[in-house]
Amino acid sequence: MRITVPYVGHLWVALRALAARSGLEMVEPPRPSQHTVSLGVRYSPEWMCFPFKVVLGSFIEAIERGADTIVMAEGPQLCRLGYYARLHEQILHDLGYTHVRVLTFNWQEEQILGFARFLRSLLGKERSWKEIIGHLKHGLEQLVLIEDAEKRVHYLRPRARDWREVNRIWQLAGPRISAALTSQELREVRRQLLAELEAVDLDPHADPLRVGFLGEFILVIDPFFNLDLEDELGRRGVEIVRSSWIAGWAKIWLFVEMLGLSHGQEIKKAAHPYLKRDVSGEGLQTIGETVLHAQEGFHGIIHIQPFTCLPEIMAQNILPRVLRDHDIPVLEIIIDEQMAKTGLITRLEAFVDLMQRRRSREARATRPDL
Repeated sequence: MRITVPYVGHLWVALRALAARSGLEMVEPPRPSQHTVSLGVRYSPEWMCFPFKVVLGSFIEAIERGADTIVMAEGPQLCRLGYYARLHEQILHDLGYTHVRVLTFNWQEEQILGFARFLRSLLGKERSWKEIIGHLKHGLEQLVLIEDAEKRVHYLRPRARDWREVNRIWQLAGPRISAALTSQELREVRRQLLAELEAVDLDPHADPLRVGFLGEFILVIDPFFNLDLEDELGRRGVEIVRSSWIAGWAKIWLFVEMLGLSHGQEIKKAAHPYLKRDVSGEGLQTIGETVLHAQEGFHGIIHIQPFTCLPEIMAQNILPRVLRDHDIPVLEIIIDEQMAKTGLITRLEAFVDLMQRRRSREARATRPDL
């Protein structure tokens, strides 16, 4: 059994270490590229969203490298993500990859205990529960570290004298964390990595714009899917703030839900005047966080979604009502295989200019008369 998993966000930072620690034979697909997109577009239904197409192309590339087993999450939702696995399996079999199995884990119904049983079924039932729990703990700690570092990068990039220094440290973070196979090694990598980030030379006169980055989960967390939007904005003096993180998602769906605890009450309360129920995906989160960011004095919101994304289409159509009550500019970005980075950068630069002019105008309006 040679297993592959979608190349999304920082998942493979933890998966590389799992393979090295456990002996599990895993096939890492290449980083998504235009070739990946071309494969996915060629064999996907035209109306499917961009993440579906890229993930399908990534699976084909992994299969060509020798993978024979695909592992995916699934679950009952309005969002089609919960049904990706079955559709991908059918398409791959139609393409002649009939030897490929698709194994799924339902995160909504099984949570952390089910995930531990699922991992044990992959590694072998002779593995002890202590070993399984150790692998889970180490993988989650790696995800927490890479995402803690990324949050710091978002803060530092618009404030650094030279953003290239921040990017140089960040580009090496993933491989360094993947190579840490013990808790002691991981603690040392954490110490070194965060110390290097704290040593970045900052511009004392920097005054970054703060922008909330909201929308469909995969597009928000992965730079390939959002065309390096966070990096481009950081270079232009904008601090990105987002709440979509794989470790945060795991905390809620694998642990908090299992314990029956409530979560996201502040977001739900903020969204309630405009959206009173969960519409799946990140639709409710988009509305609630737009309200909260406006109240917190953010300079703007970027709402990103793949073309045909059902939950985000609902959120997009509700946002005009939100903006009548909360004065904050919103840039809508819809991503599909036709989107070019040059066009995106032009829109980002115009949005940054708009926010800077708004801030200057507000500062003049509040300045006491001399």
